[in-house]
Amino acid sequence: MVTLGYLRLRSRQTNKEALANMWLSFRIAILLPLFLSTISLSASPEKPNAEALLECLMSHSQPFHPISTAIYTPKNSSYLTVLEAYIRDLRFNTSSTPKPFLIVTALHESHIQASVLCARKKDVVMKIRSGGHDFEGLSYVSRIPHVPFFVLDMFNLRSIDANIEEETAWVQAGATLGEVCYAISQKSKTHGFPVGVCPTVGVGGTIAAGGYGNMMRKYGLSTDNIIDAQVVDVNGRLLNRQTMGEDLFWAIRGGGASFGVILAYKVKLIRIPETVTVFKISRTIEQNALDIILQWQDVATNKLPHELFIRLTMNVINSTVTGTKTINATFRALLLGNSQRLLSIMNESLPLLGVQQSDCHEMSWAESVLFWTDFPLGTPVNTLLNRTAQSMYITHKKRKSDYVKTPISRDGLQSIWDKMIELEVIQLTFNPYGGRMAEIPESEIPFPHRAGNLYKVQYATNWNKKGNKAAEHYLNLTRELYAYMTPFVSKNPREAFLNYRDLDLGINYQGKKSYYEGMKYGIKYFKNNFYRLVKIKTTVDPHNLFKNEQSIPTLPNTH
Repeated sequence: MVTLGYLRLRSRQTNKEALANMWLSFRIAILLPLFLSTISLSASPEKPNAEALLECLMSHSQPFHPISTAIYTPKNSSYLTVLEAYIRDLRFNTSSTPKPFLIVTALHESHIQASVLCARKKDVVMKIRSGGHDFEGLSYVSRIPHVPFFVLDMFNLRSIDANIEEETAWVQAGATLGEVCYAISQKSKTHGFPVGVCPTVGVGGTIAAGGYGNMMRKYGLSTDNIIDAQVVDVNGRLLNRQTMGEDLFWAIRGGGASFGVILAYKVKLIRIPETVTVFKISRTIEQNALDIILQWQDVATNKLPHELFIRLTMNVINSTVTGTKTINATFRALLLGNSQRLLSIMNESLPLLGVQQSDCHEMSWAESVLFWTDFPLGTPVNTLLNRTAQSMYITHKKRKSDYVKTPISRDGLQSIWDKMIELEVIQLTFNPYGGRMAEIPESEIPFPHRAGNLYKVQYATNWNKKGNKAAEHYLNLTRELYAYMTPFVSKNPREAFLNYRDLDLGINYQGKKSYYEGMKYGIKYFKNNFYRLVKIKTTVDPHNLFKNEQSIPTLPNTH
């Protein structure tokens, strides 16, 4: 038990500091038993972890930034509200879903430091959550049975400080992409940042894994534009680029959350025109979709200007012509320029799509982010500040990924469509690469998917039915299409995108086989960069504190 005298006063403290520390000691002595009383006293594996961790956290609390106000246990009336606020996948929000025995909603950097130090000291699994969009829920759920864990939730740490003169911004990990876009747009109409297209995604997770968006052909990934960072390491130290060293700085830009807790990134702002142009056009099989896609495949990566990004999404609908199932292909574009230039490019390079002036909408970059998220035209830009995900994104879901390196033939596309119509529920999205993505070397940062890729594939399956039986049904449908796509995608390894987390690629149970389990998915996500990541991990976190079911392992026999 913590005693009133656990804090030793420094000889040079002011009276104010001394009184503050005495008051903190008193608060710990009074509040810690109250906190412990909120933990169930029934015999369970969670009890000793919770009690020990709470005592440790309270002992590391700073007088002017008390951690007690940031802690939630299952007996707290707000616990479920806090936990569920950033659960984006209903697969991981059931009565049987493993839940954390404690949540720390960090309000200050010292809360992160305390969480790290206590997780290490008490040997407790710590999950780190910024926006909750991890497609396998690894930021707030344990997929390893009977392993107690707590969540370090970063959503309160969301400050954004944009410096237009320097063309940089410091962005804390708990901010959302929408908040980043809004903050920059309020400072400048001619600056932006290459972020993803879902405004409620958290900065910490998306940039740690790469972070792609519709300006990547011009400016690369979000991670390609990071110039500094603040990281709490395994020893609780707050480091920046200079103090962490270039190896660790390399690893945290796309290598995932295996090396420390990211508090903030310093990003390089990019220059954009005041006016950008977007369109969204759909065509079915009966409307010549196959020929249009073949033409898109020929130009989208290597022949279009880098300022133009055209995403292709395919899904199954009921044909209004034949009354049977058909494929609907949707082309969504962003051009960093005006509609006249966009029309000129499309007429020359992709004439089969038949883009008209009426299809093109000129707007600001911030408005285009809303357009790409399917908000109606004219939606106020401050909607980007809404941290509540659109209802269509709060469902049961599964995502997988692939990379296509050689064009898929007409017969190949037709066979894929036939399979999609058979399965009915799966959506395929092709995101074109090329441009800046092909210019950056594979080893520049951990993200390796560069030159040679035509486009990235996302498999997306959503469903509303509850229960394990329904989940297994839809998961298997997704896996069936993924297996069918084998001849058309990358090989040796079959590459995957870390932001589209997929536990089908392998699970690390963090035991004696950790390195070999990690290699299964690590090579797919990182290719040869995996080996450098392992060496850095072994150096900076030899006892593997920062781990999850698909984290970077240490070298064998190091802990």
